[in-house]
Amino acid sequence: MIHLKTPQEIKTMAEGGKILAEIIKKLSEAVKPGITTQELNKLAGELILFYSEKEGGKVKTAFLGYGDYPAHVCTSVNDEVVHCVPSGRELKEGDLISLDMGIRYKDFYLDSAVTVPVLGESSYDMWSKLNPKLHRLLEVTKESLGAGIKQAKIGNRIGDISCAVQSVVENNRFGVIRELVGHGIGRNLHEEPQVPNFGVVGEGVKLEEGMVIAIEPMVALGDWRLAKGADGFTYKTKDGSYAAHFEHTVAVTKAGPLILTKP
Repeated sequence: MIHLKTPQEIKTMAEGGKILAEIIKKLSEAVKPGITTQELNKLAGELILFYSEKEGGKVKTAFLGYGDYPAHVCTSVNDEVVHCVPSGRELKEGDLISLDMGIRYKDFYLDSAVTVPVLGESSYDMWSKLNPKLHRLLEVTKESLGAGIKQAKIGNRIGDISCAVQSVVENNRFGVIRELVGHGIGRNLHEEPQVPNFGVVGEGVKLEEGMVIAIEPMVALGDWRLAKGADGFTYKTKDGSYAAHFEHTVAVTKAGPLILTKP
């Protein structure tokens, strides 16, 4: 069943989304060679506590304990696509790390993700020149997310979003992950409908005013097929190619798509 949100509920979710965007920005800025993914998770917990105290206890962790997941944030590195559990692993210059995180704000969930390079002495521009394929992977994944968001309009269908994402990815000769999908979101972290990153224009659930969905392209530098890790959470590319993941929570409104997880 799809749960439509009222304008006031969407406004509330946007308030929470802004907080989540600020947390992810701070986590991204903390990424550096030598930091462990568990240290990033610790920082995520501290930031949740900071904003919770600031907002009178209205900000809570979303991932910790969800389906037995043991952390606040998913920290997936290089060929790890999603859901990697933070650990003592130290990041190295040149790694890619995806930070996927959710919070609950006033009984509503928000979900967002970014992928960033681990920079040492190099600037982002220098890294981009030295690693053109990885830079292109990030840019194409972000571009595909933007293309999908543009299709989140009243009267369109889920397939319009899915096809827009897939077209951008495959036109650039990357692999769009098929085994994992976006989703509805609201009072539950995962709601209907599913939002695949591949599909056909005009197919799938029709979009209505008040629908809120998490659109999240996951893209591989090589083949899209995945293998699940021994921890029961982590998904990796089967061929070992690097992957990227970007995600926004988006509301379908009369005025068009509204990104809820931005500063």
